[in-house]
Amino acid sequence: MDVRSQILHEATRLFAAQGFDGTSVQQIADAVGIRKPSLLYHFASKDALRLSVLDAIMTHFNQVLPEVLLAAARDRRFDSVMESLSSFFLEDPDRARLLVRELLDRPDDMKQRLREFVRPWIQVVADQLERAKGPGMVQKDVDTQAYAIQVLLAVVGSVALHDTLGAMLPEGAAKDDANRRAVGELIRIARTSLYTGARGPQGT
Repeated sequence: MDVRSQILHEATRLFAAQGFDGTSVQQIADAVGIRKPSLLYHFASKDALRLSVLDAIMTHFNQVLPEVLLAAARDRRFDSVMESLSSFFLEDPDRARLLVRELLDRPDDMKQRLREFVRPWIQVVADQLERAKGPGMVQKDVDTQAYAIQVLLAVVGSVALHDTLGAMLPEGAAKDDANRRAVGELIRIARTSLYTGARGPQGT
């Protein structure tokens, strides 16, 4: 991992844990193991770093999520594409935690970013799911725009809060197993609320 990528990784972690206002440039530099001027060589200010962190996450939405959700509508590989959607956040839960923090702390800025990065494909996904209603694949009463948004919200919220809410599981539950159970149940809920039939399309 190059220095710029390390800075983005540590900034994501610290912003997620402490918030933007509670994190200093010096803390990020110390976490990377570089001097503050070296960090500022790559990112002119803390705000520029914050924007780069968010852009990295939002760009992933723009590039990957349409493909993931459209595959569910076209190819019926629902479980595998939902796992792909979840894995982006599970491999680094700080991405989800940072998004939740930013949505709460800076709603106006995040609204603009969601309009720019996420809204363009919401209608595309909704249109594909609407077409799937014709042959009876998708339930007629599904609000397809709201469905796409709620799936994304469920994935982000579940990963962001799972370490805390997982305390409600029995003592001794392994973290990996708890994550697997949470994702499995999220997929089941998302599948059965979308498709007709008792189980809906599954598999790869």
